[in-house]
Amino acid sequence: MRRTLLFPALLFAASTAASQATRSAGKPAAPAAGPDVTMGLAKDPRIVAALAEVSAARIRYTDSVLVSFGTRHTMSDTTSETRGIGAARRYLYNELRAFSRDCGGCLRVEYDPHDVPIARFRDRPMAHVVNVLAWLPGKDSSRVVVIGGHYDSCVCNVDAADATSDAPGADDDGSGTSAVVELTRVISKKFPGGFEATIVFALFAAEEQGLLGSTGLARRLHEEKKTVVAAFTDDIIGNVVADDGRTDSTSVRLYAVDSLPSRSGELARYVWGVGALYTPKFEVRPTFRLDRIGRGGDHSPFHRLGDAGLRFTERLENYKRQHLPTDDLANVNFGYVAAVARLNLASLVSLAAAPGPVDSVVYRRDRASGGQKWQITWKPVALAARYEVLFRPTTSPTWTKVHDAGTSTSFLLDEQLDDGWAAVRAVGADAHRSLTTVARGGIAPPRAAAPTPAPPPGQ
Repeated sequence: MRRTLLFPALLFAASTAASQATRSAGKPAAPAAGPDVTMGLAKDPRIVAALAEVSAARIRYTDSVLVSFGTRHTMSDTTSETRGIGAARRYLYNELRAFSRDCGGCLRVEYDPHDVPIARFRDRPMAHVVNVLAWLPGKDSSRVVVIGGHYDSCVCNVDAADATSDAPGADDDGSGTSAVVELTRVISKKFPGGFEATIVFALFAAEEQGLLGSTGLARRLHEEKKTVVAAFTDDIIGNVVADDGRTDSTSVRLYAVDSLPSRSGELARYVWGVGALYTPKFEVRPTFRLDRIGRGGDHSPFHRLGDAGLRFTERLENYKRQHLPTDDLANVNFGYVAAVARLNLASLVSLAAAPGPVDSVVYRRDRASGGQKWQITWKPVALAARYEVLFRPTTSPTWTKVHDAGTSTSFLLDEQLDDGWAAVRAVGADAHRSLTTVARGGIAPPRAAAPTPAPPPGQ
């Protein structure tokens, strides 16, 4: 993993200066050391075994079936068995039902319909938007981890209202949808008993019309009082050749907002660490913004509701194929899709097997030390065997120190918070770590974030 690419510029400059000094002394330059982004995460042999089950061939087969339906436009045919979005969603539903039969009924498979106003279709002002969901129940039914991809497609760059022309959508987002289908198969096979938290495998509809399917599911989960620990979306994860000829099959981008900082940013750091632990030859590139400029994805509705939301996207995009009839199977690298799926799997299972995130983490200056130290306090978490307190300077993209707090719900931190951030995470009996929760001053803020403007239609 080429972690040095993710260091701040000042660290790169420092390493460059050091290497120049070494060369001037007539000695070979030592390779620059990257940050330990794993920061104490422990490898689970069950996850290692499950990673080997992910099949690029199965992912390709699923994508080829989706492409065979011609178009999967939200407003396309819903009655045909061979063409249109209706045929696609019935195929996906039946696949998930088959996985459930194979694991002894471990999955709850359902259609998740929403009638939503839609633009550009004056004679059809409402769209019948139908997500396809598979639930793997956990011990805690109120705590969920969501993984999704959108199965709709379009030739939006030609005509956004064209619901009849072929729109193969092999990469956007047949690749992500097929990865989620494969994750459903593997995880239900290897872990039919589930985890501490519930996993929701979501195949979203109407992403191209403005994230309609994911918005409906995000609102539903909140209305049902679910705690969404994390929401992943796999969207455009199959191309490895850019339109200028550059290639990259060994890295993936993570898009997540990290202002203040945010839950989404902590999710990105978590996946970054998981990737370094389980898939070290596949580089994780966190990008701390909601999405590519002017674009949107199915993680966005969750982030707007205060949840941790994250998008996986190929490192190099080919904009001459997206939303066009040229988005076909020949341009999808299924080995690469499988690599992204393995990163997803390790992250999903690690989160679902861990205790829930710590709540109400606050800091105060310690008066006994003259204000030089900081008292960190938090509420206890069910299933936590112990807690860890993390620290990073404001200039560091990742946590740099981990302190063992034992079973206590308070810790006296030596590091100066005027220059950094502190966070707390729960550690389960099997060593799985929760997401970190960043400490706030005085009184912890409410869980839900303030609403932000809706993103543009999904791309």
